[in-house]
Amino acid sequence: MAKKAPTALAVLALGLSLLCAASPSAAQNCGCQSDYCCSQFGYCGTTEPYCGKGCRSGPCWGSSTGGSGANVANVVTDAFFNGIKNQAGAGCEGKNFYTRSAFLNAVNSYSGFARGGSEVEGKREIAAFFAHVTHETGHFCYISEINKNDAYCDANNRQWPCVPGKKYYGRGPLQISWNYNYGPAGRDIGFDGLGNPDRVAQDPVIAFKTALWFWMNNVHQVMPQGFGATIRAINGALECNGRNPDQMNARVRYYRQYCKQLGVDPGNNLTC
Repeated sequence: MAKKAPTALAVLALGLSLLCAASPSAAQNCGCQSDYCCSQFGYCGTTEPYCGKGCRSGPCWGSSTGGSGANVANVVTDAFFNGIKNQAGAGCEGKNFYTRSAFLNAVNSYSGFARGGSEVEGKREIAAFFAHVTHETGHFCYISEINKNDAYCDANNRQWPCVPGKKYYGRGPLQISWNYNYGPAGRDIGFDGLGNPDRVAQDPVIAFKTALWFWMNNVHQVMPQGFGATIRAINGALECNGRNPDQMNARVRYYRQYCKQLGVDPGNNLTC
């Protein structure tokens, strides 16, 4: 399974998420109320500085001048979702864990996902998300990382201190890792990410919410740059710049496949 080592982007995203958490409103992610965008600097609004370049969550405009994007429920059909899952072996733990209904339930908390740009841009984001999910989980086979020996604890991170005895290895659709991701994800979603990271592997809705939390805070804003930028945001330290071209190209193949299924061109800049 892919391992997400600490990157400057992850640290920056964490800092931004903390700024957003200071908002008094009660919405998910950056604390913005419904239909408001969270800017790249962690402020809420509805105009170009908030919804345009660098927008982190909410109805972001993407690379266009705004739009309704894609209807996620209409695009992620039973046939599409199960077409991925059915490629996993019969004995896979994820076969009875990951469901389309859990995904759609989780998406309701992240209104900016696949929205804000054109329908093509929205479908590309859906294709990108499921390309990474397919790669990370082996077509929804795995719930948790195979090798659970590494605790993925950044002891230098005092904001999100590791709980003794707990491990923060990869779990869920995007195999979220590290204490500095589990902590804020749990705070925003509503579970004890540091004290009970196993919730991500026990509740499919929380699993998808955690994946979407990571996506909206680290990946969504780079979609206009091409699929290659999403690889860099998720696992660039281990796969980009020639570090592991086989893993990188596997992600690209899934992305191309899903774009073809959804009837959209994959766009430019697919590798990193």
